Amino acid sequence: MAKFDETPIIKDPARDGIVTAPELREHATAGVHCWPGKEKDFTAIGLPPERVANWQEKAIEKFGELLEKNKALRVYMDICVRCGACTDKCQFFLGTGDPQNFPVARAELMRKVYRRYFTPGGRAFPQLNDAADFDEEMLQKWYTYFYQCSECRRCSVFCPYGIDTAEITMAAREIMSSIGVATKYVTEVVAKVYETGNNLGIPSAAWKDNCEFLEEDVQEETGLPIRFPVDDEGADILLVPPSADNFANVDTMIAYGKLFHFLGIRWTTSTYCNEGGNFGLFLNYKNLKQVNKRIVDAARMLGVKTIIWGECGHAWRAAVLPPTLHGPMDMFDPPYPYHISQFVVDMMKKGAFEGKIDKSANDDLIVTYHDPCNTARAGQLLEEPREIIRAACNHFVEMPADTIREKTFCCGGGGGLLTDEIMPIRMAGGKPRAMAVKHVKANYLATICAICKAQLPEVMGYWDVPVQVGGVLQLLTNALKM
Repeated sequence: MAKFDETPIIKDPARDGIVTAPELREHATAGVHCWPGKEKDFTAIGLPPERVANWQEKAIEKFGELLEKNKALRVYMDICVRCGACTDKCQFFLGTGDPQNFPVARAELMRKVYRRYFTPGGRAFPQLNDAADFDEEMLQKWYTYFYQCSECRRCSVFCPYGIDTAEITMAAREIMSSIGVATKYVTEVVAKVYETGNNLGIPSAAWKDNCEFLEEDVQEETGLPIRFPVDDEGADILLVPPSADNFANVDTMIAYGKLFHFLGIRWTTSTYCNEGGNFGLFLNYKNLKQVNKRIVDAARMLGVKTIIWGECGHAWRAAVLPPTLHGPMDMFDPPYPYHISQFVVDMMKKGAFEGKIDKSANDDLIVTYHDPCNTARAGQLLEEPREIIRAACNHFVEMPADTIREKTFCCGGGGGLLTDEIMPIRMAGGKPRAMAVKHVKANYLATICAICKAQLPEVMGYWDVPVQVGGVLQLLTNALKM
């Protein structure tokens, strides 16, 4: 099998040229930062509106609290032998070549502080134990590099000790948020969920208007009375898609409507919480729990029988976390988080699509599939999307085996990194995925994550890979004999 190019080079539009690996270490990594959050958003989501006065003391106190609550975190602090097995598994290291921007080096920023304050040797002889104070310089390194990690967990697949580096990144961000240090992108998105019910800040009236517009548009196109219901009490299904599906990835939203119409199922979205995505996952436990709970609360308000999560990666990762995050779900059928891909495959097994799929409708497409990190590694949705693609398409090709399923590369924009000010990092991090797509010469890149759908077109254009990026469900509904 041919090996795709992993040379760490990215183009820099501002310089109308390229930046090679040695330059990139300073240009595209250490010097690139996410914008800090705004006071109003910090206040709205229960964080200090500015950095607290005694921030060092408070940060170490929070660190100690996390070590007590999360026993795995303490183990991860102690057992790493810095073997480097994870180094070339990280897309950000492969893309940038920065010796600080890979899992061990990033985690060492936290371990140095751990050794300084939580080990006898580090407290007594810090220099001899590679320990460091949590000072201004270290805080800035945390802010830079823990927001250049997408929490994708690819490194953990290859770690001989099973260290989950995402847990370390999440802990570092929680410590920083507790003292009033977090990014504008993540805090703003969480605040919008509480204000409007979704990550994009779409008011309820606009959500309803767009659903009505889709009904008119789809009926004009198909001649069918396909509905996109909102706040329909007593519906069979509450769909919680990423809000981007209703305003950016409209082909996916249309696919939901076509699917439920074809199956004759009464479904709805909710204006209280019409968002599956959970940016609390990228900030702290408190907001992660609160955003998750809103989904279950919306389902109870409407009295639905089933909640189905749409094509969103981190929404699914948050959904499959323990029930303590959202309360018991045994009143729903099925009682556990249920993904749209699982639902479709279940319907296939029941014969709902028998004789109703014309695969030739997608014959102009050579389809490959991108496993989102959060649905694959964290959510074990590995085969369901592939079953749907194979049922709907004649031409499906897999990317190299070491880049798919549990070993999938991140798109480069997950984990709260999908923000313009760190575009060099995003493009560098997306290169391994772009090279894998180029390797198989597909012209349609299917995925089930809204963040991936936003990031991958930018990445593919940047690395000159001519491929359309879209959802999995739309391939099925494009082939359905409605």
